[in-house]
Amino acid sequence: MGILNVTPDSFYDGGRFRNKSMVIRQVETMLSDGATFIDVGGYSSRPNADHISETEELKRVLPIVELVIKNFPDVLLSIDTFRSEVAKQAIDAGACLINDISAGHLDHQMLNTVAKLKVPYIMMHMRGTPQTMKQMTDYDDLIKDVLFYFSERIAKARDLGIVDLIVDPGFGFAKTIEQNFELLNRLELLKMTDLPILAGVSRKSMIYKTLDSSAEEALNGTTVLNTIALQKGASILRVHDVKEAMECITLTQQLH
Repeated sequence: MGILNVTPDSFYDGGRFRNKSMVIRQVETMLSDGATFIDVGGYSSRPNADHISETEELKRVLPIVELVIKNFPDVLLSIDTFRSEVAKQAIDAGACLINDISAGHLDHQMLNTVAKLKVPYIMMHMRGTPQTMKQMTDYDDLIKDVLFYFSERIAKARDLGIVDLIVDPGFGFAKTIEQNFELLNRLELLKMTDLPILAGVSRKSMIYKTLDSSAEEALNGTTVLNTIALQKGASILRVHDVKEAMECITLTQQLH
Protein backbone atom coordinates (compact mmCIF):
# COMPACT_ATOMS: atom_id res chain seq x y z
CA MET A 1 0.00 0.00 0.00
CA GLY A 2 1.63 3.19 -1.21
CA ILE A 3 1.01 6.33 0.85
CA LEU A 4 -0.20 9.50 -0.89
CA ASN A 5 -0.55 12.23 1.73
CA VAL A 6 -2.26 15.38 0.44
CA THR A 7 -1.81 17.21 3.72
CA PRO A 8 0.54 20.17 4.23
CA ASP A 9 1.81 18.88 7.59
CA SER A 10 2.35 15.11 7.51
CA PHE A 11 5.50 14.06 9.37
CA TYR A 12 7.45 12.89 6.31
CA ASP A 13 5.86 13.97 3.02
CA GLY A 14 3.66 16.88 4.09
CA GLY A 15 3.15 19.38 1.27
CA ARG A 16 5.30 17.38 -1.13
CA PHE A 17 2.55 16.80 -3.71
CA ARG A 18 1.38 20.35 -4.39
CA ASN A 19 0.11 20.08 -7.96
CA LYS A 20 -1.55 17.63 -10.32
CA SER A 21 1.57 16.62 -12.24
CA MET A 22 3.44 15.79 -9.00
CA VAL A 23 0.53 13.65 -7.80
CA ILE A 24 0.28 11.80 -11.12
CA ARG A 25 4.05 11.22 -11.21
CA GLN A 26 4.09 9.86 -7.64
CA VAL A 27 1.15 7.51 -8.23
CA GLU A 28 2.68 6.30 -11.49
CA THR A 29 5.97 5.58 -9.69
CA MET A 30 4.28 3.70 -6.84
CA LEU A 31 2.19 1.58 -9.21
CA SER A 32 5.13 0.75 -11.45
CA ASP A 33 7.15 -0.16 -8.34
CA GLY A 34 4.49 -2.72 -7.43
CA ALA A 35 1.89 -1.06 -5.18
CA THR A 36 -1.41 -2.94 -4.95
CA PHE A 37 -3.23 -0.03 -3.33
CA ILE A 38 -2.73 3.73 -3.18
CA ASP A 39 -3.81 5.20 0.17
CA VAL A 40 -4.97 8.83 -0.06
CA GLY A 41 -5.07 10.87 3.14
CA GLY A 42 -6.23 14.44 3.61
CA TYR A 43 -6.13 14.61 7.42
CA SER A 44 -2.73 14.49 9.11
CA SER A 45 -2.81 11.98 11.96
CA ARG A 46 0.70 12.63 13.26
CA PRO A 47 0.84 13.43 17.00
CA ASN A 48 -0.46 16.94 17.80
CA ALA A 49 -1.48 17.55 14.17
CA ASP A 50 -3.87 20.42 13.53
CA HIS A 51 -7.52 19.43 13.47
CA ILE A 52 -9.21 20.36 10.18
CA SER A 53 -12.89 20.51 9.25
CA GLU A 54 -14.72 17.89 7.22
CA THR A 55 -15.15 20.50 4.47
CA GLU A 56 -11.39 21.07 4.29
CA GLU A 57 -10.69 17.33 4.22
CA LEU A 58 -13.16 16.83 1.37
CA LYS A 59 -11.59 19.75 -0.49
CA ARG A 60 -8.19 18.05 -0.25
CA VAL A 61 -9.25 14.48 -0.96
CA LEU A 62 -11.97 14.48 -3.64
CA PRO A 63 -10.01 16.28 -6.41
CA ILE A 64 -7.12 13.85 -5.85
CA VAL A 65 -9.43 10.82 -6.04
CA GLU A 66 -10.94 12.12 -9.29
CA LEU A 67 -7.51 12.96 -10.73
CA VAL A 68 -6.00 9.55 -9.89
CA ILE A 69 -9.04 7.59 -11.13
CA LYS A 70 -9.07 9.58 -14.37
CA ASN A 71 -5.38 8.87 -15.05
CA PHE A 72 -5.25 5.34 -13.63
CA PRO A 73 -8.75 3.88 -14.10
CA ASP A 74 -7.76 0.42 -12.80
CA VAL A 75 -6.16 1.70 -9.59
CA LEU A 76 -7.32 0.38 -6.21
CA LEU A 77 -7.70 3.55 -4.14
CA SER A 78 -7.88 3.45 -0.37
CA ILE A 79 -9.10 6.48 1.59
CA ASP A 80 -7.42 7.24 4.90
CA THR A 81 -10.22 8.92 6.88
CA PHE A 82 -12.19 8.54 10.10
CA ARG A 83 -15.16 10.55 8.75
CA SER A 84 -18.11 8.71 7.24
CA GLU A 85 -19.05 11.52 4.84
CA VAL A 86 -15.52 11.69 3.44
CA ALA A 87 -15.60 7.90 3.07
CA LYS A 88 -18.96 7.98 1.27
CA GLN A 89 -18.06 10.76 -1.17
CA ALA A 90 -14.64 9.25 -1.92
CA ILE A 91 -16.16 5.82 -2.65
CA ASP A 92 -18.79 7.49 -4.85
CA ALA A 93 -15.92 9.17 -6.71
CA GLY A 94 -14.22 5.82 -7.42
CA ALA A 95 -12.23 4.75 -4.35
CA CYS A 96 -12.76 1.16 -3.19
CA LEU A 97 -11.45 0.76 0.37
CA ILE A 98 -11.68 2.69 3.66
CA ASN A 99 -8.72 2.97 6.04
CA ASP A 100 -9.93 4.31 9.40
CA ILE A 101 -7.42 5.14 12.15
CA SER A 102 -10.20 5.09 14.75
CA ALA A 103 -12.06 1.87 13.80
CA GLY A 104 -15.30 3.84 13.92
CA HIS A 105 -14.75 5.47 17.32
CA LEU A 106 -14.39 9.05 16.01
CA ASP A 107 -17.51 8.95 13.82
CA HIS A 108 -20.29 6.68 14.99
CA GLN A 109 -21.79 6.61 11.49
CA MET A 110 -18.63 5.13 9.97
CA LEU A 111 -19.41 1.42 10.44
CA ASN A 112 -22.98 1.86 9.19
CA THR A 113 -21.66 3.78 6.18
CA VAL A 114 -19.07 1.12 5.31
CA ALA A 115 -21.73 -1.58 5.66
CA LYS A 116 -23.98 0.28 3.17
CA LEU A 117 -21.11 0.94 0.77
CA LYS A 118 -20.08 -2.76 0.87
CA VAL A 119 -16.35 -2.01 0.64
CA PRO A 120 -13.37 -3.47 2.53
CA TYR A 121 -12.54 -1.73 5.80
CA ILE A 122 -9.22 -1.33 7.60
CA MET A 123 -9.69 -0.79 11.33
CA MET A 124 -6.73 0.52 13.30
CA HIS A 125 -6.04 0.43 17.02
CA MET A 126 -5.82 3.90 18.58
CA ARG A 127 -6.86 5.58 21.80
CA GLY A 128 -8.17 9.13 21.84
CA THR A 129 -7.47 11.37 18.84
CA PRO A 130 -4.25 12.43 17.04
CA GLN A 131 -4.30 15.47 19.33
CA THR A 132 -4.59 13.49 22.60
CA MET A 133 -3.13 10.03 21.89
CA LYS A 134 0.37 10.77 23.26
CA GLN A 135 -1.16 11.04 26.75
CA MET A 136 -3.00 7.71 26.43
CA THR A 137 -0.23 5.10 26.56
CA ASP A 138 -1.06 3.49 29.93
CA TYR A 139 -2.01 -0.17 29.32
CA ASP A 140 -2.55 -3.04 31.76
CA ASP A 141 -1.36 -5.46 29.08
CA LEU A 142 -0.73 -3.93 25.65
CA ILE A 143 -1.29 -7.01 23.48
CA LYS A 144 -4.30 -8.18 25.46
CA ASP A 145 -5.83 -4.68 25.30
CA VAL A 146 -5.25 -4.46 21.53
CA LEU A 147 -6.82 -7.89 20.98
CA PHE A 148 -9.81 -7.01 23.15
CA TYR A 149 -10.26 -3.75 21.21
CA PHE A 150 -10.27 -5.64 17.90
CA SER A 151 -12.61 -8.37 19.13
CA GLU A 152 -15.21 -5.74 20.07
CA ARG A 153 -14.79 -3.75 16.85
CA ILE A 154 -14.86 -6.87 14.64
CA ALA A 155 -18.03 -8.13 16.33
CA LYS A 156 -19.74 -4.78 15.79
CA ALA A 157 -18.65 -4.65 12.14
CA ARG A 158 -19.82 -8.23 11.52
CA ASP A 159 -23.21 -7.49 13.12
CA LEU A 160 -23.67 -4.68 10.60
CA GLY A 161 -22.75 -6.95 7.69
CA ILE A 162 -19.21 -5.75 6.94
CA VAL A 163 -17.52 -8.71 5.29
CA ASP A 164 -13.98 -7.69 4.33
CA LEU A 165 -11.98 -6.54 7.34
CA ILE A 166 -8.27 -5.82 7.85
CA VAL A 167 -6.65 -5.02 11.21
CA ASP A 168 -3.88 -2.48 11.76
CA PRO A 169 -2.23 -2.50 15.22
CA GLY A 170 -1.54 1.22 14.94
CA PHE A 171 2.21 1.62 15.36
CA GLY A 172 2.84 5.08 16.80
CA PHE A 173 -0.76 5.70 17.81
CA ALA A 174 -1.20 5.98 21.60
CA LYS A 175 1.96 3.92 22.09
CA THR A 176 5.45 4.68 23.34
CA ILE A 177 8.52 3.64 21.36
CA GLU A 178 8.99 0.66 23.70
CA GLN A 179 5.35 -0.35 23.25
CA ASN A 180 5.70 -0.16 19.46
CA PHE A 181 8.57 -2.65 19.59
CA GLU A 182 6.65 -4.90 22.00
CA LEU A 183 3.75 -4.86 19.54
CA LEU A 184 5.99 -5.70 16.60
CA ASN A 185 7.73 -8.46 18.56
CA ARG A 186 4.37 -10.13 19.29
CA LEU A 187 2.57 -9.19 16.07
CA GLU A 188 1.81 -12.84 15.24
CA LEU A 189 -0.70 -12.88 18.13
CA LEU A 190 -2.99 -10.68 16.02
CA LYS A 191 -3.48 -13.72 13.77
CA MET A 192 -6.00 -14.77 16.43
CA THR A 193 -8.41 -12.35 14.73
CA ASP A 194 -8.32 -14.52 11.57
CA LEU A 195 -7.99 -11.33 9.53
CA PRO A 196 -5.22 -9.88 7.35
CA ILE A 197 -2.79 -7.68 9.30
CA LEU A 198 -1.61 -4.33 7.95
CA ALA A 199 1.71 -3.00 9.28
CA GLY A 200 2.45 0.70 9.01
CA VAL A 201 5.92 1.46 10.36
CA SER A 202 7.23 3.43 7.38
CA ARG A 203 9.69 6.15 8.47
CA LYS A 204 7.99 6.46 11.88
CA SER A 205 9.58 7.86 15.04
CA MET A 206 10.01 4.38 16.53
CA ILE A 207 12.73 4.01 13.89
CA TYR A 208 14.40 7.38 13.68
CA LYS A 209 14.28 8.21 17.40
CA THR A 210 15.79 4.82 18.23
CA LEU A 211 18.54 5.47 15.68
CA ASP A 212 18.90 9.16 16.63
CA SER A 213 18.29 10.23 13.03
CA SER A 214 15.30 11.66 11.11
CA ALA A 215 12.32 10.53 9.04
CA GLU A 216 14.32 11.36 5.90
CA GLU A 217 17.07 8.96 7.00
CA ALA A 218 14.75 6.16 8.10
CA LEU A 219 14.44 4.09 4.91
CA ASN A 220 16.95 1.43 5.94
CA GLY A 221 15.31 1.10 9.37
CA THR A 222 11.91 0.90 7.70
CA THR A 223 13.14 -1.99 5.55
CA VAL A 224 14.37 -3.86 8.62
CA LEU A 225 11.07 -3.49 10.48
CA ASN A 226 8.99 -4.25 7.37
CA THR A 227 10.91 -7.52 7.02
CA ILE A 228 10.23 -8.42 10.65
CA ALA A 229 6.54 -7.52 10.25
CA LEU A 230 6.26 -9.85 7.25
CA GLN A 231 7.92 -12.67 9.18
CA LYS A 232 5.50 -12.04 12.05
CA GLY A 233 2.44 -12.38 9.80
CA ALA A 234 1.73 -9.00 8.21
CA SER A 235 -0.17 -9.30 4.92
CA ILE A 236 0.01 -5.64 3.85
CA LEU A 237 2.79 -3.08 4.25
CA ARG A 238 1.70 0.57 4.23
CA VAL A 239 4.76 2.49 3.01
CA HIS A 240 6.18 5.67 1.53
CA ASP A 241 8.80 3.71 -0.43
CA VAL A 242 7.10 1.03 -2.51
CA LYS A 243 10.11 -0.31 -4.43
CA GLU A 244 12.04 -1.16 -1.26
CA ALA A 245 8.96 -2.68 0.39
CA MET A 246 8.36 -4.90 -2.64
CA GLU A 247 11.94 -6.11 -2.39
CA CYS A 248 11.25 -7.06 1.25
CA ILE A 249 8.16 -8.98 0.16
CA THR A 250 9.91 -10.77 -2.72
CA LEU A 251 12.88 -11.84 -0.60
CA THR A 252 10.79 -12.83 2.42
CA GLN A 253 8.53 -14.98 0.23
CA GLN A 254 11.60 -16.99 -0.80
CA LEU A 255 11.82 -18.22 2.81
CA HIS A 256 8.47 -19.94 2.42
